[in-house]
Amino acid sequence: MEGMAGQKSSLTWVVNISAFLLVLLWTIPTLGLFVSSFRDRDQISTSGWWQSFSGSEQTGFVRTGTADDQVERDGLYVIEGTALEGTQELTAWGTGARSPAEFAPGDTVEIDPGVNVTVAGDGTYQMTSAQPFEMTRGERIFTTTLSPPSFTTENYGRVLTAGGLGRAFMNTMTVTIPATVIPILIAAFAAYALAWMQFPGRALLTACVVGLLVVPLQVALIPLLRLHNELGIGKGYLGIWLAHTGFGLPLAVYLLRNYMVGLPREVIESARVDGATEFQIFRRIILPLSFPALASFAIFQFLWVWNDLLVATVFLGNTREQLVMTGLLRELMGSRGGEWEILATSAFISIAVPLLVFFAMQKYLVRGLLAGSVKGG
Repeated sequence: MEGMAGQKSSLTWVVNISAFLLVLLWTIPTLGLFVSSFRDRDQISTSGWWQSFSGSEQTGFVRTGTADDQVERDGLYVIEGTALEGTQELTAWGTGARSPAEFAPGDTVEIDPGVNVTVAGDGTYQMTSAQPFEMTRGERIFTTTLSPPSFTTENYGRVLTAGGLGRAFMNTMTVTIPATVIPILIAAFAAYALAWMQFPGRALLTACVVGLLVVPLQVALIPLLRLHNELGIGKGYLGIWLAHTGFGLPLAVYLLRNYMVGLPREVIESARVDGATEFQIFRRIILPLSFPALASFAIFQFLWVWNDLLVATVFLGNTREQLVMTGLLRELMGSRGGEWEILATSAFISIAVPLLVFFAMQKYLVRGLLAGSVKGG
């Protein structure tokens, strides 16, 4: 029978496919952001990141020289020049906006009576006439070109040397590290008490923790800020540490408590029989065994605080010296809305640290998420 011990469930393939799709949905946008951060503005505006490895087709136009640029050669008046810049490859050209790819490279076309234009494959053009040119404004030549794959690190140079980025990075680290460590320390003690210590009201406290999980933080922002102002904390690092600690504690206590409940009861009872105090049991037995759950919550809390904008704006401020990475990225979007290459680079830099943290601790994530799935004896 399916579902019995030692046999695979028929839904295993569904789980595997679902996990693969979730990973794919998470990876593709990140890859696109990474590739776009190495492209220039013209490439981003004319083609998608998935086309960056095969080159991109672009359409543009140039104006020929005027009568002042003509030379006489073999009885003909000639105006020469080039219609391309850089390493582009000409695939077609034309003389009107409605048909920019009407002619092939090397074709000769009569644009006016007695006036011929030839555009070679390398982009050089030659306009000839038996009569002297009298035009004061050049003729338009439309080109369709294929740009080879091109990547640049100039975007990172501009972003990393931009004013305020280093300060915003340090502000984010200053907020994130304490706001991750403090909830873990407090929640670990609380979770141990709720899981293994007997005292009146333990079940009620556990129910309150579960109830706090569904309270949206937005409803508490303004009352909490007013409380900080009344206590003299105001806007600063202490205030935002306390705010993130309060908002993160319910999930931390719930996650750690469920994990600690599943730890072997025999080990803890044996330690108590041997005379170990509750603090010794917590420090020497519970903490080492609970490391997967601690690491799992650390990942969630670190990602949440690092990517936070709302709490940082309310409890830290909006001055240039107080901005975190997300706040600086918001300013870049406001002042450089058309510079998509700068936005892509800034966004990837802002997610680089969370990515490193996630990949460094991902092996503990699943074990932590399964907290409480096995009941202790």
